[in-house]
Amino acid sequence: MTRRILVTSALPYANGSIHLGHLVEYIQTDIWVRAQKMLGHEVHYVCADDTHGTPVMLRAEQEKISPEQLIERVHQEHSSDFNDFGISFDNYYTTNSPENQELCENIFNSLSEAGLIAEKEVEQFYDPIKKMFLPDRYVKGTCPKCSASDQYGDSCEVCGTTYSPTELIAPYSTISGAKPDRKTSTHLFFKLSDARCEEFLREFTQNTHRLQPEAANKMKEWLGDANQSKLSDWDISRDAPYFGFPIPGTNQTKFFYVWLDAPVGYFGSFLNYLSNHRPEEKTNLTRDFLKPGGDTELIHFIGKDILYFHALFFPAVLEFSGFRTPTKIYAHGFLTVNGQKMSKSRGTFITARSFLESGLEPEWLRYYYAAKLNASMEDIDLNLTDFMARVNSDLIGKYINIASRAANFLTKKFDGHLSDISLDGHEILQYFFSRSKTIADSYEAREYSKGIREIMSLADRANSYIDGQKPWELAKSESKLKELQSVCSVSINLFKILTVYLKPALPKVASAVEKFLNVKELQWSDSEKSLPPKHQINAYNHLMGRIDPKLIEKLIALNVQEPADVTSQSTKKNKIADNNTKEVENEGPNEITIDAFNSIDLRVGKIVKAEHVEGADKLVRLKIDLGTEQRQILAGIKSDYNPEDLQHKLVVVVANLKARKMRFGESQGMVLAASGEESGIFLISPESGAVPGMRVK
Repeated sequence: MTRRILVTSALPYANGSIHLGHLVEYIQTDIWVRAQKMLGHEVHYVCADDTHGTPVMLRAEQEKISPEQLIERVHQEHSSDFNDFGISFDNYYTTNSPENQELCENIFNSLSEAGLIAEKEVEQFYDPIKKMFLPDRYVKGTCPKCSASDQYGDSCEVCGTTYSPTELIAPYSTISGAKPDRKTSTHLFFKLSDARCEEFLREFTQNTHRLQPEAANKMKEWLGDANQSKLSDWDISRDAPYFGFPIPGTNQTKFFYVWLDAPVGYFGSFLNYLSNHRPEEKTNLTRDFLKPGGDTELIHFIGKDILYFHALFFPAVLEFSGFRTPTKIYAHGFLTVNGQKMSKSRGTFITARSFLESGLEPEWLRYYYAAKLNASMEDIDLNLTDFMARVNSDLIGKYINIASRAANFLTKKFDGHLSDISLDGHEILQYFFSRSKTIADSYEAREYSKGIREIMSLADRANSYIDGQKPWELAKSESKLKELQSVCSVSINLFKILTVYLKPALPKVASAVEKFLNVKELQWSDSEKSLPPKHQINAYNHLMGRIDPKLIEKLIALNVQEPADVTSQSTKKNKIADNNTKEVENEGPNEITIDAFNSIDLRVGKIVKAEHVEGADKLVRLKIDLGTEQRQILAGIKSDYNPEDLQHKLVVVVANLKARKMRFGESQGMVLAASGEESGIFLISPESGAVPGMRVK
């Protein structure tokens, strides 16, 4: 039976680059979609850039361009990355679209008619300089519990406490540095706590098998027991100024919060796809895929960090606005690199573009992810040593090796023609045919690692067959040429079947193999039949190379942050920088006299302005008040700090360091920071009460 499926991946935010952590999801989804299409199912895979919100608005303002110009530029960058990694979207669009706006307004009106929109007064911080209400992450202050300074407005990174921004001590706006006012505003809420939503969500998350078991258990925890629901109403509005869609009837003073319009963007992208590719069927397909009823499937692939939105909030919004709810929600874990969280200081916070620039092949990464992924929400690790070893061993040493061992004999001795008898009944081919359903089921269940193990086991069997038949010996005897042709024909058929099984993970290689084998696009059904007698293949050309260790080294080098004008107090090594910034590394403590220490003039400074340095990937330009003067310092801290978060921050400055002329201007000192080989950069900040110009002793 042919299935009809609309598949989505979570929307990447239009305020940053695609990195290898993002690609876990897109590659996982793409492999699943390609397998379903090979099996003959009707699948539409759509996605879009998530474009709205305060961060996009502020970044565009900082770059002195419009939000529309910013999101268009990022859209081109994202599209290029996805294309280069073989992500086969049927449509990649934007949430800032007329289709999405119309859908959001229709959904909002339907929820209003259902009595599920409520107005509530909300007290928020207001930036008197920027004249805007501040989202939680744009307010900082002292934690009300542990008194840690410079904590965000929703939670403390030191003690882990969550709180309202209005509970912060000595709060300030990270945008302007001003002390915010407290103002009340009327916000619109989706009544997620309504008894109708609770009843629906308990059934949706617990009794329909739409979620993985661990996800269903998490939903049960978030829902609470039947006597005491934990669901709370969801704020779906934001005050102007805001980059987004205005809410109908609010005179453009209220805008849909990004978490309402972003997931609706899946549907907006699908409608755009229909308009461009299936206009004559748009009405019927819109009804079939977006409205309840029928056997059409809606499947979301997401990261486990956004389960709450996709498994509670969004399904309830869809259910009570007359749209189809998800058939399945597949959540995956995070990516670690070499067993640890991705790190910019270690060069393991790897962007998709830098992976390509290093010379590494995208299909190597696709294969490695496939070999690690399963149906659970557990994290996966990209071990770069294992990555190189597995690709070289599996893909080159096992898979590609089969073609290279057999093809040359066929082209040299038989003009590329296979044996003139049918090979379908051959024992080893019969065994390869028999694994078709098992491997297809592994793709369907997202148990890719299980499927890859099965495929590589088959590759081992194929190589054992060739070793046993010794075609290089057969080629020496004219009387054994028929046998040679038969052995090589069987080997090429084994290679073809393996290619079918690997094609969802390796579409580019499979395309090259199709040309080499002189066949049409391979479908799953081709895994259960051999090539016809006397079929002629083309001359064998290089299909894939090994990973050179130098490429891994280059990848790390491309992602390690640039040397900064920052003195690091490392837990493992001391680094002493002279006036030419040449570093001497010492494995142990480097003793100095008190006179030597006193020769360093350390002063408390206050950052009065911080901005990006145009053309520099790692530098932030700081204007620092030292009490009696202001200095410009160029610091390589962009990887760990946003300039907007640095305003009014107290730091420690090496005030008597000789000024250094750099490509981007003169740096008149150095700020102190702590770092370790296993972490990022942490600026050293004096306790509150210290004032600019104070001597640090």
